[in-house]
Amino acid sequence: MTVLSTADEGKYLMDIEGEQIGIVTEVDADAQVAFVEPEPGLAEAWIQSFGYGDADEDDIKVPADSVETVTDSEIRVVKDL
Repeated sequence: MTVLSTADEGKYLMDIEGEQIGIVTEVDADAQVAFVEPEPGLAEAWIQSFGYGDADEDDIKVPADSVETVTDSEIRVVKDL
């Protein structure tokens, strides 16, 4: 099982086909859920990439059991969200 941490904030969320879904805005490490902004603007993407963003009401919730791999720059899910 993949373990999510706050170090994953600012990473890109990719689908199973390698298409970018959005950017991780926040990680709840206790609940093992990543919050993903599906269409970040350029300014928001820069803020998130430095780990300074927060989750919004329009963010997608991605549970850790949906995550296949985590790298230095991305989180890849195994199924459609």
